[in-house]
Amino acid sequence: MRKLLLSLCVLLIQIPVWSQIESAPERTEGEGPWAQLIIRGATLINGNGAPPTGPVDIVVEQNKIVKIKTVGYPGVEIDESKRPQLKSGGKELDASGMYLMPGFVDMHGHIGGEAQGTPAEYVFKLWMAHGITTIRDPSAGNGLDWVLEHKKKSAKNEITAPRILAYTAFGQGSKSEISSPEMARKWVRDNAKKGADGIKFFGARPEIMQAALEENKRLGLRSAMHHAQMNVARWNVLNSARAGLTSMEHWYGLPEALFTDRTVQHYKLDYNYNNEQDRFSEAGKLWEQAAPPYSEKWNEVMNELIELDFTIDPTFNIYEANRDLMRTSRAEWHDEYTMPSLWEFYQPSKISHGSYWHYWGTEEETTWRKNYDLWMTFVNEYKNRGGRVTAGSDSGFIFQLYGFAYVRELELLREAGFHPLEIMMSATLNGAEALGMEDRIGSVEVGKLADFVIVEENPLENLKVLYGTGAIKLTEDNEVTRVGGVKYTIKDGIIYDAKQLLENVKAMVKENKEKTDYKIKQPGMK
Repeated sequence: MRKLLLSLCVLLIQIPVWSQIESAPERTEGEGPWAQLIIRGATLINGNGAPPTGPVDIVVEQNKIVKIKTVGYPGVEIDESKRPQLKSGGKELDASGMYLMPGFVDMHGHIGGEAQGTPAEYVFKLWMAHGITTIRDPSAGNGLDWVLEHKKKSAKNEITAPRILAYTAFGQGSKSEISSPEMARKWVRDNAKKGADGIKFFGARPEIMQAALEENKRLGLRSAMHHAQMNVARWNVLNSARAGLTSMEHWYGLPEALFTDRTVQHYKLDYNYNNEQDRFSEAGKLWEQAAPPYSEKWNEVMNELIELDFTIDPTFNIYEANRDLMRTSRAEWHDEYTMPSLWEFYQPSKISHGSYWHYWGTEEETTWRKNYDLWMTFVNEYKNRGGRVTAGSDSGFIFQLYGFAYVRELELLREAGFHPLEIMMSATLNGAEALGMEDRIGSVEVGKLADFVIVEENPLENLKVLYGTGAIKLTEDNEVTRVGGVKYTIKDGIIYDAKQLLENVKAMVKENKEKTDYKIKQPGMK
């Protein structure tokens, strides 16, 4: 079952319209909210860069954190008389020995699509099961009205879903192609009136981009951009940031801003953009064409972006198959958590986006590993100099699965050189700041919303404990076990059993497979 789909995430020529997926069902999961919730005895790993501390009791009233109280010392019995007192009708959650973090923010979260066969319930539960309590939908692929409807339902907790921010694709819904600055400004104003939180750009003529970004900034909305190759020669990341773009996705447009001896990517002469093996194999050579790390041009671009308070959302994970296809396609969660239709969508194809395994080999993977080294060097140094880096997954493409891919993104930030506490900042407070929501979410502070992730193992020691499948651990008795997986995801003061959400997803996938006796097979295998 293959349908032609060019992703909003990467489409350069036109903006597609996805057929809407069915609405998420009414919420039946989660306990609460309560007039008062006290989480007892956790070790707090905050999103503000502070080291872990605990045990602490966290008191929530009406979905607001009202008290964070240190109640003892590691290895010392807690004096119960000095702990916050539970009010009548309140709820206690024993998190003794567990680790608590702010709810995670996925800055690049597409909410499924008909072609991939990923219903909203499936996507939302995978996110929530991995502690993701806020997502930014970058292009509203199911239609702005659909996304805004689910944003409203999530805000009221009528559905089991993260908090949603809707960034409409530039030009989406326009009856004709936007061909002038005046048309661009009008579309931006209309988009704001409809209730969108921002705009996702792919590219346009410089004067149109300038007008749209300036108008969007004037209205106080935020923006993201995938600097698509079809327009990047005349409009790279620096042009966007100067005009008011608030964040960039992936890395396109950044190497182009670092060119010193050319103005366009050094494409092979028989290159065809619509041949995705051409497109992605050549993209793997792009960073080597840019100014080298710490050179004058490299420093100049980086420093200007930091001065403009610009956010980089790298989405390292979505291109990982380019450097190791076997690892990505063999990820252990595919067997039980990947929908058959999504697996089919991943398979080699000349028409489905991100399925460019026409003859992907050692040379392409080796090139992409070098590409990652240079890309990661820039992102890590950007963070070191005070630039904002966030965590986004872009799941649903290229063998990357919702929720699981987000944790992989955190691991790749670690590979890039981030300290685990810096990773937690990228996953929480940095995302909140990029969305303009730092007064509400992103860290555990009095006055903020009750969004938390609770896990039984220390994620700073091993990020793999955040995966729904957990981490492998050998006991002293030489027994192989699995530990971790998020224990509780708390959003708006409602406690969700994260492992039960995963069981729900597993049941959905199993039922779907049984209908057609479907078995996952690797590409080309009989």
